[in-house]
Amino acid sequence: MTRTPLRPLARILPARAAGESTEAIERENLRNRHEEMRDRARQRAEGRLLVLGLFFFCAFATVGVRMGMLATSEPVEPRASAQGAVISAARADIVDRHGRLLATNFETHALYAQPPHMIDPEASARKLAEIFPDLDENKLLKDFTGKRKFLWVRRKISPEQMQAVHEIGDPGLLFGPRDMRLYPNGTLAAHVLGGASFGKEGVSAAEVIGVAGVEKQFDDYLRDPANGQKPLELALDLTVQAAAERVLHGGMRLMNAKGASSVLMDVKTGEVISVVSLPHFDPNNRPRPATTGDQSDSPLFNRSVQGVYELGSAFKIFTAAQAVELGIVTPSTIINTAGPMRVGGFRIGEFQNKNYGKISVADIVVKSSNRGTGRLVLQIGKERQQEFLKKMGFFEPTDFEIVEARQGKPLLPRRWTDLSAVTVSYGHGLSSSPMHLAAGYAAIANGGRMVKPTILKQDGPRLGERVMSEGTARAARAMLRKVVTDGTASMAEVPGYAVGGKTGTADKPKARGGGYYDDKVIATFATMFPAHDPKYVLVVTLDEPVETSGDKPRRSAGWTAVPVAAEMIGRVAPLLGLRPSVEPVSLADITLTSSN
Repeated sequence: MTRTPLRPLARILPARAAGESTEAIERENLRNRHEEMRDRARQRAEGRLLVLGLFFFCAFATVGVRMGMLATSEPVEPRASAQGAVISAARADIVDRHGRLLATNFETHALYAQPPHMIDPEASARKLAEIFPDLDENKLLKDFTGKRKFLWVRRKISPEQMQAVHEIGDPGLLFGPRDMRLYPNGTLAAHVLGGASFGKEGVSAAEVIGVAGVEKQFDDYLRDPANGQKPLELALDLTVQAAAERVLHGGMRLMNAKGASSVLMDVKTGEVISVVSLPHFDPNNRPRPATTGDQSDSPLFNRSVQGVYELGSAFKIFTAAQAVELGIVTPSTIINTAGPMRVGGFRIGEFQNKNYGKISVADIVVKSSNRGTGRLVLQIGKERQQEFLKKMGFFEPTDFEIVEARQGKPLLPRRWTDLSAVTVSYGHGLSSSPMHLAAGYAAIANGGRMVKPTILKQDGPRLGERVMSEGTARAARAMLRKVVTDGTASMAEVPGYAVGGKTGTADKPKARGGGYYDDKVIATFATMFPAHDPKYVLVVTLDEPVETSGDKPRRSAGWTAVPVAAEMIGRVAPLLGLRPSVEPVSLADITLTSSN
C-alpha cells in the first residue's frame, strides 16, 4: 500500500511562498487517511459477515436435507460396523435357454449376539431356543454369560424368525443383512446347478460362492461385477427338464431301480437340453457329502457324468460302424456268429446262450450278437479300435462344464489284448459315463462329426472332427432304426416319432473280490429321434432295475430302460417343437390313369 505523506513538499513549498498556512494541508491529508482506513475496515467486516452467513446457510441446508431423508426412509435395525475389506455379495442370476430363472439372490438376515450388551442373557437364551428348536438353550446361555464378545447365532433366518427375535427386545441380539442363493424350482436340475454357500462373512455382508455344479464352474463369472449382472444362460430347457425328471422318477420306481440318469442332447450343437440324475436333492438345503459307504449312493452323486459304467451292447454300433467305415464289411455282409468262439483262452458266449448262426452285420446289431461284434473287431484290430474310440472321446473325461464331469474319467483295460478288444466291442471291459455315450451317438446322428457336450446355450452348430463318413453314419442309423422295428428295443416305438437306438445290459462288477453280480445290472438305452433325420440323442440308464410283472424278474434293458425312454420321448418331443410325422417309405409303382 502506498502511504501519502501528511506534509508533501510539492504542496508545502508553494504554500509558504504564497504566505499560506501549511497546517491546513496537514489536517486535510490526515482526514483523508482516516477516511480510507474506515472504508477498508468496513469492507473487511462486510466480507466476514458474508462468509459467516454462507456458512450458516450451508449448515442449515445440510441439516434440513438429512432430516428430510430420514423422514422418508424405512426404519432399520442399528448394527455394529467394523473396518475391513468390502465384501462383495453380488452374484448374477442363472437362467435356462428361454430366460426362465434357475438361480437368483434373495435378501435375508443373519442373527448374531454381542453378550456384553445383553440385558437378560437367560431369558434371551430361553426364547431363542423356542424360536429355533435346533439350538441348545444351555449352550446359548453358556456363550452369552462367558467371555465371548461376539458369536453367530444363525447364519440365515426367515422374516418371521427375524420378527420373533426382534420382539425379544434384547439390545445384544443384532441382525446382519445377507444375500443368500435361492433356487426357486427346488430339486429341478439340482445336479447341474450344484449349490452355493457363504464365503467371507462380516456382520454387514457375506460373499456367496459356488460349491458344486455350474455355480462352482462359473463362480468367477457369476461374481464378476464387470459383467453387469448379466445372467448365465444355460442350454437347459426348464419345461423339458421337468418332464424328463418326472418320467425318469416314475420309471425308476416302476422298475425298482436304486438310481437312474438321462441325458438329452442336441446332435449338432452339443447342447444338453436336459440332464437328470436320481436320487436328487434340494440345492436350497444341500446335504453334506457322505463320509462312509459307497459315494455313488449319495444323492449328491451325479450319475450322468460321475458314474462310469460298463454300458453293454449299446457299444456294438460303434464296432459295426467302424468296420463299415474301414471297408471291411457292408451292412449286408454275412458273418458266422456260431460257436464255439474262444479268445485268449476264454469262451465268448451269447445272451441266454443263443446261437444266431450266419447273419448280416446289420442283424448282428439288431439281434445283439456278442460273437458277431467280436469277430468284426478281430478283423478291425485292437490298435485301430483304440484309435477310433479315442477319437470318439472314450479315453478322457467329457468337456461338460460342471466340476463333477472331471471325475468321470473312463476306466480302460490295463492291457489292451485281443480279449480286451472283443469284450470292449460289446460294451464290457471299458467303463464310461452316460454323457460319453450320448456324445458318441450324437456323432452317428449328425452325419459323422463329433460334438462336445455343453451346458451353455449356443448360437449354432458346433461340429468338430469327422470320425466317420456320412454314408457310414447313415448306415449306422438304419441299423439302429431296425433295432427298434425288428430287434431288442421293440417297446421303444413312439407313434409319430421314428426312434432308433440300441439296448445295453451289463452285469455290475462287485466292489470287492472281483467278478460280477448275477442279479444286478446296469440297463441302458441309447436312442436318437427322429431316426431318418435325427435332432436329438437320448440316453437312459437304470441302476439295478428289476421288472416284476411277469412270472420271472426281468432285468434286461429291453424290459426296463426301453419303455422308460419311450415314455420320455413321447413327453418331451412335442415340447422340443418336433411335430409327429409319418416315416418316409418307398412308394409303390402307381400309374395315374385319370384325373377324374
